[in-house]
Amino acid sequence: MLIKIILRPLHPQGGSLTRSTTSSRCFSNSAPAQNSNKNLTIFGKSKSFLSPRAVLGASSYQVFKKQRSTMAQIDLAVNTQSGCLEFVIPPDSSTKEILSNDALVFLKKLHRNFEPRRKEILEARVRRQQAINEGKDVLDFLPSTKFIRDDPTWHISPLPPQLHRRRVEITGPVDRKMVINALNSGADCYMADFEDSTAPTWQNQIAGQANLKDAIRRRIDFTAPNGKEYKLEDEVATLLVRPRGWHLDEKHLLIDGERLSGSIFDFGLYFFHNAQELLARGMGPYFYLPKLQSHLEARLWNDVFVFAQDELGIPQGTIKATVLIETIMAAFEMDEILYELKNHSSGLNAGRWDYIFSCIKTFQKKSPQTINGPFAFPDRSQITMNVPFMRAYCLSLVQTCHRRHAPAIGGMSALIPIKDDSAANEKAMSAIRDDKIRDAKDGFDGGWVAHPGLVNLAMAEFVKVLGDNSNQIKKPLLLDYVPKAENILNFQPTEPKITETGLRSNVRVGIQYLASWLAGVGCVPINNLMEDAATAEISRSQIWQWIHSSKGVLDDGRKVNDALVDAITADELTKLKKNFPNVKTFDKAADIFIRLSKSPNFEEFLTLPLYETF
Repeated sequence: MLIKIILRPLHPQGGSLTRSTTSSRCFSNSAPAQNSNKNLTIFGKSKSFLSPRAVLGASSYQVFKKQRSTMAQIDLAVNTQSGCLEFVIPPDSSTKEILSNDALVFLKKLHRNFEPRRKEILEARVRRQQAINEGKDVLDFLPSTKFIRDDPTWHISPLPPQLHRRRVEITGPVDRKMVINALNSGADCYMADFEDSTAPTWQNQIAGQANLKDAIRRRIDFTAPNGKEYKLEDEVATLLVRPRGWHLDEKHLLIDGERLSGSIFDFGLYFFHNAQELLARGMGPYFYLPKLQSHLEARLWNDVFVFAQDELGIPQGTIKATVLIETIMAAFEMDEILYELKNHSSGLNAGRWDYIFSCIKTFQKKSPQTINGPFAFPDRSQITMNVPFMRAYCLSLVQTCHRRHAPAIGGMSALIPIKDDSAANEKAMSAIRDDKIRDAKDGFDGGWVAHPGLVNLAMAEFVKVLGDNSNQIKKPLLLDYVPKAENILNFQPTEPKITETGLRSNVRVGIQYLASWLAGVGCVPINNLMEDAATAEISRSQIWQWIHSSKGVLDDGRKVNDALVDAITADELTKLKKNFPNVKTFDKAADIFIRLSKSPNFEEFLTLPLYETF
């Protein structure tokens, strides 16, 4: 393997040198046998090199080592006989450990085998959305897969012991302190998130991989600025990892001139470095899969799993993955998704916040068949889990999972403890308690929380229902409940109540979250809620819908339009700057948020254009 390094020292004033002023050197980063040279082709000439020192010479190599601490970036191009792998990496020890030669070869194999199919599913998404926009595709259960839904004999493969009991799962980003606190939280499981709660800077993604690798080997620790030390306890939560969705790229890594899938990057590195270690410790590589829109996307994941296990000599079926049902299209294919992942499935999860966003996105141009005329949701605060379409979604998920002997995991209650207001805190705790009571009684086997301080509260409510049982999979099904399209699409009320308070909240929270995201923080407490990217998606999609729908009228009679949104944005931006004077990203966040909210065309995902700003 050949590596080309382009050094970009920082300019004394802080800017990076232009490419025309950089120096370029190539060397082998493989580990050669003792006293043997590697024959490498550099710029068409065959030479023998052992190391960076051999290439650069002793004096230049010392300069290279000194520059490592001040370089803005290193560009690496890994040339192989059949193509090229290029990436930009900050020069630190964790990068070298995570992006080893063997790991890069594994990523290259995954990319070349599955990138064409990823492109196909993304193109299929665009075609289907266009068909829905034109009224040519009506969401319903697929006739072509009726045989799967109607066959009562098939079930997912047996689960490993660690995934039998998932009463409370805590979720959060992959920074070092969070990883330790989540694993120590007392929850049954911890979903380490490379997706919605992690801003995908290169540093965050690589550091997250290093943190999980250290945690699995029980060598992780952290010392806070105040001197407080964090380390793992003897008993920790079962680790599950959520890679990014199929739609997201890893722009810092190109193979054969193409960006690598963010999904493949996150999954591939975690699986490569940790699968064998997890098995040796009596655990396994367990995952959450986000943003799926069809069973064909689940099939692609299953094929990735089969290939990856074969490649590393891991027994087939070792990987287990829980799919987040967070798009309304997937709600019509839950049986099929479980079927495609049958040997690798560990159930489904009700990804409620992204699900609401998906409903707006899917019906951006055309109302569902259950509604005559224009369609608009009310204020976000009014879209509770008790409204008809959300009830149908949850009950369908539980029924589908348990019929197939699969876990059904409830969604996130975003409320968090409030330290300085006991009355407000009790109100928040009561709401979380009600949320978990409802989920447990509906038949869910567990639910999500966003804060370690909520684990015991949520656990108590599930234990009241489950008792000593690990789950409710064997609980009798609600035979009188049959999933129907008209229930899943029952977007009542058809006359939404939209308020200026709700509009202002969407503007304020959206801008505040994006400002944090642009600063590299993807999980943010805002107004006593733990918010992630789904927050910004709901906020901007509701504003977009209210602008473009004739039903987008405030309760005082004013139509939501560009002028009203601009006026409220200016007002809220002034308040945010006054309340948070040290935040420097508000203007940029507001510009991006409002441009997308007012755009004539609905942007598929907010994070796609945002990612290009890093």
